[in-house]
Amino acid sequence: MQTMRANVFCGVDDIRVEAVPRPQAGVGEAVIKITLTTICGTDLHILRGEYPVKPGLVIGHEPVGVIAELGPGVTGYAIGDRVLVGAITPCGQCRGCLSGHLSQCGHGDGYEAIGGWRFGNTINGSQAEYLLVPYAQANLTKIPDGVSDEQVVLLADIASTGFSGAESGGVTIGDSVVVFAQGPIGLCATAGARLMGASLVIGVDGDDHRLAMAKRMGADVALDYRAQDVVAEVRRLTGGGADVAIEALGTQQTFESALRCLRPGGTLSSLGVYSDTLHVPGDAFAAGLGDHRIVTTLCPGGKERMRRLIEVVRQGRVDLTPLLTHSFSLEQIGEAYDLFGSRRDGVLKVAIRPG
Repeated sequence: MQTMRANVFCGVDDIRVEAVPRPQAGVGEAVIKITLTTICGTDLHILRGEYPVKPGLVIGHEPVGVIAELGPGVTGYAIGDRVLVGAITPCGQCRGCLSGHLSQCGHGDGYEAIGGWRFGNTINGSQAEYLLVPYAQANLTKIPDGVSDEQVVLLADIASTGFSGAESGGVTIGDSVVVFAQGPIGLCATAGARLMGASLVIGVDGDDHRLAMAKRMGADVALDYRAQDVVAEVRRLTGGGADVAIEALGTQQTFESALRCLRPGGTLSSLGVYSDTLHVPGDAFAAGLGDHRIVTTLCPGGKERMRRLIEVVRQGRVDLTPLLTHSFSLEQIGEAYDLFGSRRDGVLKVAIRPG
């Protein structure tokens, strides 16, 4: 039996790099040799026991690699092709997919999960030397020559998620948008609002480094909640309230502040992962009479989504490489998790290089 090195979740606050069986491609599947992956905030939720997965699972869900093996039925690809695979792997055949809700793919195989998120959730993930890709025909996206792994790795999850915050929020040309929390997803939401045509983009955070990065990623104004009344300032800057508020952290405070920043008829686009009870304050919600809209979004996936995002990068519309602030080998991943979880040294995203 062939083995590989992988980051295995063994229990709360317990991850280990171990030798595990190397996957083999079955019908409709592919195996890719991982060349670059990352640590995501969701991985921290798993490590801390805030999102339960089974012990023994290889975690991680932002993969770039080279096709090492193709199963029967996968056409149009060759061994050695460089590919990006989305964190969400729709099957293309279930009710969710055929209804246009690829993120909510049920995969038709009877288990319960959060939509189409499988890597590092219900099947082994990408913090490993090799990754088994299900429904490969629908989920392998070739990376064009001249585009680096570093340019596209964040498209698998945080950029697709962040951009979708603006898309789901219905941002249109001339809108005012406020983005709460300028972590990796919030920074991508800031960039997404700019890409969608917002005329005023306001980033909110309480970290000097992240506030500076917000300006670099497209914010016109960066507000420090430590130093001012953010809700009052947003309402002043927008003449009464933002058209769209994007919440990218997942706390009661940021959700409520985002709601209070909206104009009547505005939209709150929620990207945060909430681990506790969430309350909607009646006054901020205008007792339900303000024509507000609250929408949630799970990261869009699939090869066409990834192709489109790669084109945005390839054509120079957005540069995500500044978000990759640190790099570690797979064997150093424990150190990488410690850095990422403690937010030391200006860390935003950590690149993991299994090779």
